[in-house]
Amino acid sequence: MSDLPRLEIDPASPTPPFEQLRRQVVAHVEAGRLAPGDKLPPIRGLATDLGLAAGTVARAYRELEAEGVVVTRRRAGTVVADAALAVTTRVQRAAADLAAVAHEAGLDDGAVVDIVRAALRSR
Repeated sequence: MSDLPRLEIDPASPTPPFEQLRRQVVAHVEAGRLAPGDKLPPIRGLATDLGLAAGTVARAYRELEAEGVVVTRRRAGTVVADAALAVTTRVQRAAADLAAVAHEAGLDDGAVVDIVRAALRSR
C-alpha cells in the first residue's frame, strides 16, 4: 500500500470542498499515485487533517464509491477499486463531457450517437 498523496482544500475556491476532494482522489488514481487496494484515511481523520466537517469527507467518499473509484469494505475501510472500475469511471466522465459539449453545440442525441459510433468503427 502506498502513502496517500497530499490532498488540499482551497477554501477560496468556488468549487465545494467535497468536490475538490473527489477530484483530487480521482486525479491521483488516474495518475497512478493511488493504486487498486490502497486505503484512504478514515473519514474523521481526513476531515480533521483538512479542517472539514466529517460529513463533507463522507460525501466525497460516497460520490467516489458511486463512480466506482473506491469501495468501502467493513473492517477494511475505504480502498481504491480495481483498475477496471477506474477505467469505467474515466469513460463515464468522458461521455458526460461529450454530452455537455454536444449540448452546447446544439447537436441532438442522434447526431451524438452517430459521432460515437463512427469513432468506435474507426478504431
